[in-house]
Amino acid sequence: MDRRAADRLLLAAARRGGPWVPAMMATSLLLAGVYTVLPALMGRTVDAVLTGGHTVTWLALSIAAIVVLMVCDLLDDLVGKLAEARSTAWLRHTLLLHVLDLGIRATRRFTAGDLVGRLVGNCARTGQVASTLVWAVVDLVPPVGAVVALALIDPWLCLTFLVGLPVVLSLVRTFVRDASDINERYYEAQGRVAARLVDALAGIRTIAAAGTVDREVRRVLGPLPELRRHGAGMWQVLARVSGREALVIPLLEVAVLAVAGLQLAHGRISPGQVLAAGEYVVLATGISSLVSSASRLALARATAGRVAEVLAEPPVAYGGERLPDGPGTLEFRGVTVRGPRGTVLEDLRLTVPGGSLVAVVGRSGSGKSVLAALAGRLTDPDEGEVLLDGVPLRRLGRSVLREAVAYGFERPVLLGETFADAIAFGPRPAGAEEVARQAAAARADTFIRRLPQGYGTRPADAPISGGEAQRVGLARAFVQAGRVLVLDDVAASLDTVTEHHISQVLTGALAGRTRLVVTHRASTAARADRVVWLDGGGVRGQGTHGELWSQPAYRAAFQPDPAGAGPGADPGADAAAAAEGAA
Repeated sequence: MDRRAADRLLLAAARRGGPWVPAMMATSLLLAGVYTVLPALMGRTVDAVLTGGHTVTWLALSIAAIVVLMVCDLLDDLVGKLAEARSTAWLRHTLLLHVLDLGIRATRRFTAGDLVGRLVGNCARTGQVASTLVWAVVDLVPPVGAVVALALIDPWLCLTFLVGLPVVLSLVRTFVRDASDINERYYEAQGRVAARLVDALAGIRTIAAAGTVDREVRRVLGPLPELRRHGAGMWQVLARVSGREALVIPLLEVAVLAVAGLQLAHGRISPGQVLAAGEYVVLATGISSLVSSASRLALARATAGRVAEVLAEPPVAYGGERLPDGPGTLEFRGVTVRGPRGTVLEDLRLTVPGGSLVAVVGRSGSGKSVLAALAGRLTDPDEGEVLLDGVPLRRLGRSVLREAVAYGFERPVLLGETFADAIAFGPRPAGAEEVARQAAAARADTFIRRLPQGYGTRPADAPISGGEAQRVGLARAFVQAGRVLVLDDVAASLDTVTEHHISQVLTGALAGRTRLVVTHRASTAARADRVVWLDGGGVRGQGTHGELWSQPAYRAAFQPDPAGAGPGADPGADAAAAAEGAA
């Protein structure tokens, strides 16, 4: 963990508490001041009773101090929670925006469950930093004030306390050091549990069908012993400090009170001052309350480090250029993409003519989905450049690029509260008429209208088949289609009739756009103006489907994959699907 980055984030979060932070500081200081003054008032009240002085006055002042103490305590809790809420909201908004800015790189570097854990639990703990810092600082006021008060009552009382103070401070320092390390490991283990749980929920049907529930429970809870060990370690550290504190502090209090008794016996201090000295030594040893503040700060620092780790990932950088008028010509110039299993595309050079329908075919693992992701900058090449109408995609503004290139995916995620929202989801606004028209073009209108609330039905309330989900995703792609429409194997779950209808839309209503279609179906390739055949990390052949069909290796690209490979083996396919929201 980069502790400097964590500390910077803690300070930034504290500042985001807004006006409630200075309000909390004011109430906390007033609270600490009253705590510091109250023992003196009580001592003067006792002396007034014993000597027949202004008893009523001192008693009234003591009661007033107690009332102020109660009111400030309530206000301090209120403004503290308000400051925490503002800080936490800023942290979550900042982290969520950054994760979305990372695009598909976010889920390559971190798992979905881990990100959820950091966004929910870690941000909440880090957001408490404003109140924790204020209380840690203000917690010093009563002990320091108490030491000064002991010196004013009698210097020997102060000297006696100061002799034992280094032992108390060493306890605090040891706790902070040990707690920080344990908390970091605890939250790392907690993140692994969250990541495995999200994976299990995503594959719940497979787990149920395979009858592996018990095995999956063991897998998800695998880090639990480690989590328990770190949690127990934290309690052990706290127990050691508390045990030593329970020994040192009472001895220190007894020593100060013994000196106070001697001074009383010699007539150097009054009975009221002995009472005040007893209260002040309790306040002075309250410096050990820094252990509690240190514990909260250590937790906040550990969680801030986990949030800062995500924020340290550089987001996708966009330029500020706009596109000139053009037909939507795509150019891949010397593009190389490397994956965890080696090079996927190497020095690829390809031009997709504007306004053409181009099918991309090849065996699983040939890089078809990677090529599709490159076309709209869902991923960037390690080398080379991708251009749209002569402009490198890196130099385009985000909104310009997203309006120009639309995507349809094999496994679309339906985002939005309703089916209408899911179809209209994207940078280009769409009214109800446009949504219904494009849904009809994707052959989704009929089954959507049969739903309980039609287009107003929530997707979560109406389970649909994979083919129906693909049609809804296609409708969204049709609504958002700009100069370029990229369809990544969207016909995988469609029946033959629906696929034929979609092909008619691509060659009819959408004929003016550049259409890049990744497909495993020969029938789709046959309807394309041109076929790009990928193999061995590059373009093995180009031409019409009829021209390429004479080659046995080309025909084999449409055959089922051998055992051990499958449609999902194409590197980048899942990442491209996960990036639908960004498109």
